[in-house]
Amino acid sequence: MAQKKRRRLGEILVEWGVVSPAGVEEALEHARKESLRIGEALTALGLADEEDVTKALASQYDMEYIDLDRNIVIPSEMHLVPEDLIRKHLVLPLSKEGSRLKLIITDPLDLETLDMLRFRLNSELDPCLASKTKMRNFIDRFVRSDISVDQAVKNMRAADDDVAAVEEQLAAQIELDEESAPIIKLVTMIISEAVRMRASDIHIEPMTNRVRVRYRVDGVCIERDNIPKRMQGPVLNRFKIMAGIDLAEKRLPQDGRIKMRVSNSEIDFRVSSLPSYHGESVVLRILRPESARLGIQALGFEADENAHFQRIIKRPNGIFLVTGPTGSGKTTTLYAALNELNRPDRKIITAEDPVEYNFPGINQVQVNEQIGLTFANILRAMLRQAPNIILVGEIRDIEVAEVAIQAALTGHLVFSTLHTNDAPSAITRLIDMGVKPFLVASSIQAILAQRLIRVICPECKEVYPDPDPKMLRLLGFRPDEIKATTFYRGRGCGNCNGTGYRGRQGIFELMEMTNQLRELAFTRAPLSEIRKTVRATGMKMLLDDGRLKIRNGITTPEEVVRIAQVEDFAAE
Repeated sequence: MAQKKRRRLGEILVEWGVVSPAGVEEALEHARKESLRIGEALTALGLADEEDVTKALASQYDMEYIDLDRNIVIPSEMHLVPEDLIRKHLVLPLSKEGSRLKLIITDPLDLETLDMLRFRLNSELDPCLASKTKMRNFIDRFVRSDISVDQAVKNMRAADDDVAAVEEQLAAQIELDEESAPIIKLVTMIISEAVRMRASDIHIEPMTNRVRVRYRVDGVCIERDNIPKRMQGPVLNRFKIMAGIDLAEKRLPQDGRIKMRVSNSEIDFRVSSLPSYHGESVVLRILRPESARLGIQALGFEADENAHFQRIIKRPNGIFLVTGPTGSGKTTTLYAALNELNRPDRKIITAEDPVEYNFPGINQVQVNEQIGLTFANILRAMLRQAPNIILVGEIRDIEVAEVAIQAALTGHLVFSTLHTNDAPSAITRLIDMGVKPFLVASSIQAILAQRLIRVICPECKEVYPDPDPKMLRLLGFRPDEIKATTFYRGRGCGNCNGTGYRGRQGIFELMEMTNQLRELAFTRAPLSEIRKTVRATGMKMLLDDGRLKIRNGITTPEEVVRIAQVEDFAAE
């Protein structure tokens, strides 16, 4: 009898109404380009969430799906699998009957791991399926090491260690085993925990009588713990050793990098130390390669904006500017555009300070001002390399601006960033910088302003019955709109660490240069007139996109007010 043919994952999701056939084709194309599975591609593009993909995989392979948020009972057979295997392979024992062990896994295709577990555990396995994110959250909450970050700090507070001896040992030995000193173990656990909590930064901040540890998750700092003041030196020295920073230099800022394997992934950390009043403040920026390889759709563009964005970035020449404050996702947007344009028939060169992510097929140059390798010098050298597309990390001064404009006018497509509050401000900012108005008018193709807003956690999302009227008034909601709109919020759960938010998306305003705008730039029109003109053309502003995301149940009014710099908010 012929074996029953297994259905495709895309077919199952289309049948369930989760994704359209066109979405499946888009995901297949993205999967081919990025060497991903289709489920990973659908999640990366924002076309399906991880839970839907996991349920479809369970259906595809005739396996039981386990929702770990709804099955909070801690498995009674947890002891049957060693903790190192649980964490390394993301597996969880549920129950055992005779010689058969019911085991939750996250990848039905990882047959090699299942065979290894059968051998190690000496049991036949009945696998069932859960999503990776929920599995990691469950393990972090309920599968406790013999020593956690909290316990390590408590032990150190209680212990009467010879701190001077530990510090001397740290300074003398660069390559130390993780188990050889409690300080090293604590630092490793802090880094691992921050990665598991999806933090973007780790802040180690010396204060009067303690050392404060904070993680920045979804753009908001969360205080994690306080390290005893007497351990400040050894802890900071450990971070500096790992980053290759000079231990003896405590008076000047220093930079370094750490590469570490955390949860089966190679993670890069950019480390910055800054002398402050109570000692050196150390910040680790966590660089995840997958965050820079998001599809453009996953950034948060609406369908019409996405089509508009795609048309602009595929033009042969001109300048495309992305504006916004530090941490608003400008670099991620530019990387997404370059990833879309990266083809064997195009030569792409970037000048960055620093190069955070490496892209195959793109020539990336690191700025080094100490030896004269500035943005302007790199740009001039780039033009002799005959590129099609150029990325300049940031237009900081008139010298860089003029070289970038000359590149755009001589047939190159130039991407760059600028620090302004909105898209119209970029025109006046360049002119104020000293760029001639006719050059601004003729070279710029489009300007994108953006901010990052937190997304409501899908696991605890609920209707928000009475949002603050002041917030809605500040956002420009009309009374009839308020009545017609269902507002949502996150209640707070284990999936979002009780915040009600998980992940971030962009809100955008995309201003394409028209003949009317070029004329205004040429005549040095005031900013108020430029804003009035773009408003009259029907351009969607940052607040308009924020309101749309509130109406679509993606975020809350409070989040848009917090991010979008609503006028008169302070006065109210």
